[in-house]
Amino acid sequence: MDLLALTAELIGIPSVSHGEAALADRIEEELRARPGLEVERIGDSVVARTALGQSRRLLLAGHLDTVPPSGPAGARIEGDAVSGLGAVDMKGGLAVLLDLARSVPEPAVDVTYLFYACEEVERHHNALGRLALDRPELLAADAAVLGEPTGGRVEAGCQGTMRATVSKGGRRAHTARPWTGRNAVHRLLPVLEALDRYQPRAVVIDGCEYTEQLQAVRIEGGVAGNVVPDSASCTVNYRFAPDRTPAQAEAELGRLLDVGPDPAEGDSLTVVDVAAGAPPSLDHPLLAALVAATGSAPRAKLGWTDVATFWAAGIPATNFGPGDPLLSHTPDEVVTRAELEAVRAVLAGVLGG
Repeated sequence: MDLLALTAELIGIPSVSHGEAALADRIEEELRARPGLEVERIGDSVVARTALGQSRRLLLAGHLDTVPPSGPAGARIEGDAVSGLGAVDMKGGLAVLLDLARSVPEPAVDVTYLFYACEEVERHHNALGRLALDRPELLAADAAVLGEPTGGRVEAGCQGTMRATVSKGGRRAHTARPWTGRNAVHRLLPVLEALDRYQPRAVVIDGCEYTEQLQAVRIEGGVAGNVVPDSASCTVNYRFAPDRTPAQAEAELGRLLDVGPDPAEGDSLTVVDVAAGAPPSLDHPLLAALVAATGSAPRAKLGWTDVATFWAAGIPATNFGPGDPLLSHTPDEVVTRAELEAVRAVLAGVLGG
């Protein structure tokens, strides 16, 4: 396959989250045409497995969905580069996996190819998470590689992510007589000051440095222009290193913001959504071989990915795919032929093809 042309074709099949059916159809068709693959369709996810009786199994995974478009749809090829929604995150990676399924029919390890839906939306929609619960036998493997964009360099593990809401209570009053009330929005000031003072913590795990981040992402409060607000809230996103559990991250968040439950004041800290991170797992022979084949030292994944889902299922996993991750979810997604072919060559070498 021409990887650039295949990436362009996949970009041309819209697959915003919850709308992956057409892309799943195309991938299922391609995989079913390959002899030696056992193919199963589950909703809008497609799983294809070799059954060669090899001593090890490597799982290669990628998500089908993209974020919503921010401009004209479709792919644009200019020279040896293709741009368009999902070029980086992650239709270039999907093209590489499809090409491997075609061009490496008898790998030295058994392979599971997994193309799944709904990664870019709330965790409870994630098809990989549902497969881990409902069909864990389909994920059985010695190690996994998630084809997220990493610039062709292994990005190990991933950070955890927590979304939490700090709520402050007050007492409603007329703005002409504010001393008769208590302004809940003003009571958020110490929280905002703590966020402004925040200094990221960095921790090194197996040679990979994870830098935590904490940001306010939403402010709500007030009912009218002439009313002192009696409630206000600030939602924050905390990206925590994989040496913390979600419970430890919640405790640290409360300490950083100096907030906690106080029913008398109407104050609370509520975790809205949380996903644990995953430490590096690069000591597994298959993943160590992947690192060696890249010729570059691994680095930490500074975001959450489904590597954590594999880790929770007991499968060592890492991120490795084409495209600059800084371009993900931007209007400037572009991936080059050289990036696609370099990642394909490394993975083919690990497979023994």
